[in-house]
Amino acid sequence: MADNFNFELVSPERLLLSEQVIDVVIPASEGEMTVMAHHAPTMTTIKPGVVKVHSASGKKQDYVVFGGFADILPTGCTLLAESAIPVEDLNQDELTRRINAAKSELEDAEHHEHKSRLEHFIMELTHLSGSIQKD
Repeated sequence: MADNFNFELVSPERLLLSEQVIDVVIPASEGEMTVMAHHAPTMTTIKPGVVKVHSASGKKQDYVVFGGFADILPTGCTLLAESAIPVEDLNQDELTRRINAAKSELEDAEHHEHKSRLEHFIMELTHLSGSIQKD
């Protein structure tokens, strides 16, 4: 049986989750990453996507995050999200609003690096929108 570890999901607005878990799947910038107890120390950026939490109690919870970073230690994982909400609270209108806001910002962007980051962010949100609709 897998060991448990402490997982915290924090957004600027609030602490969304703090509990013992079996594993967590996070949307790391280099691809999905499963975190379990005794994981090697790692820090990674997070792209927009779904965080899948498997609690020690057996409960499964999914949260949508819109960027941030994760600090992973052998004893726990803290995900500091730019914004996060439970999947069941997310609606398509909210995703569309975020995509349109990013597109509007892209129109006014002057620097190539900023434009590139915004284009990538829009692509990730569009992908997220498609995957949420299918679920």
